[in-house]
Amino acid sequence: MEKIVINGGRPLYGSIEVSGMKNSSLPILFGTILVGGPCIIENLPPIDDVFTALSILKSMGAQVRMLDRTTVCVDTKDIQWGSAPYDKARNMRGSYYIAGAELGRFGMSKIALPGGCDLGQRPIDQHIKGFEALGASVNCDNGYINASTEAPLKGGFVFMDVVSVGATINTMLASVLADGVTTIDNAAREPHVVDLANFLNSCGADITGAGTGVIKIKGVTALRGVTYAVLPDMIEAGTYMIAAAATRGKLTVTNVIPKHMEAVTAKLIEMGAAVEEDDTSLTVSVPGELNKAYVKTTPYPGFPTDMNPQICVLMCLAQGNSVILEGIWDSRFRYVKELARMGANITVEAKMATVEGRGFLTGADVQSMDLRAGAAMVIAGLAAEGTTSISDIHHIERGYEDIVEKLRLVGADICKVHVVESEQEELA
Repeated sequence: MEKIVINGGRPLYGSIEVSGMKNSSLPILFGTILVGGPCIIENLPPIDDVFTALSILKSMGAQVRMLDRTTVCVDTKDIQWGSAPYDKARNMRGSYYIAGAELGRFGMSKIALPGGCDLGQRPIDQHIKGFEALGASVNCDNGYINASTEAPLKGGFVFMDVVSVGATINTMLASVLADGVTTIDNAAREPHVVDLANFLNSCGADITGAGTGVIKIKGVTALRGVTYAVLPDMIEAGTYMIAAAATRGKLTVTNVIPKHMEAVTAKLIEMGAAVEEDDTSLTVSVPGELNKAYVKTTPYPGFPTDMNPQICVLMCLAQGNSVILEGIWDSRFRYVKELARMGANITVEAKMATVEGRGFLTGADVQSMDLRAGAAMVIAGLAAEGTTSISDIHHIERGYEDIVEKLRLVGADICKVHVVESEQEELA
């Protein structure tokens, strides 16, 4: 077992570069199944979820070759549908994109029901609705999603009952090779939806409207291999922006698309931070006191649910009572009990948290409950008085490239340590 240990209270200064977007990388990698030939994907974040996705593709028969630490060549010509390893697929939420890609290419799919972070009920009914609109039959038995069609898939109309990134992406994947036009109404507008559409269009797909509430996909007969670079990760960027504010430093976050950060930037300014914008970077500092705030997480372009835990840490360091209303997931506030160990006073009622800003946190032994909660624990440790140790850091490493080294280079007193077996028993 490994943990992250932080001696807090040191402002972050300098420049930190954002990696490729995790939430784009997985659907793009699994989208190569539709191509049936070689694709070169650049600017991939070298994180656990990406390596798991590549391992799944390799197990399915793809040729996978790393060209450098962020670039891979994937050739899915010989891939076998239904062959994704159960244990690997069930432990990663993004594995369900294999269903749309397999269905689009082979007219059938079998993939383990996905896992990932425990954020409460995460149904796949909208995914099924999208597949059925194309003429597929879908059932979930014995831990698998099974989808098939007797006739070739045909374009159809699907109205998403809720805005779902996953269902929007899966319907796009399934429909690019279908006969006719598919319309997705009430579609997700997130940048990673646009990123996938741009990738597929570069391969020869005909997708319009990505980034709006209505996406239209005109089916094509085949896709071709391309070289494509993944967009920068907006959630990683937001995490480091909040870390700069929490530590009262001055940090330039580079390799970003400022427009993607508008909701986070606006909230930081409201809370008292100064944000300087350049073409591909944002510089964050805090010239005075941090103010209380009200945040409601909503689909893009609103404030992202994946920034809920991080902004909560900043609220703990502000003056006055702040409120977070979680508009997406049922169990996003599981991290609150860990912040309480550090002196936070947070009351949770259903999907709303009231945060009493005390202006400080103190170091403690805490647990990373999920990917974004783990990032919040890192921010809390950076800002806290004393030493913080974070366990279950595998959650963090699923989505952040070398977070310890990146933060160390901008002034954090942070390291990753191994916990020997006897220490684990003492902590149990």
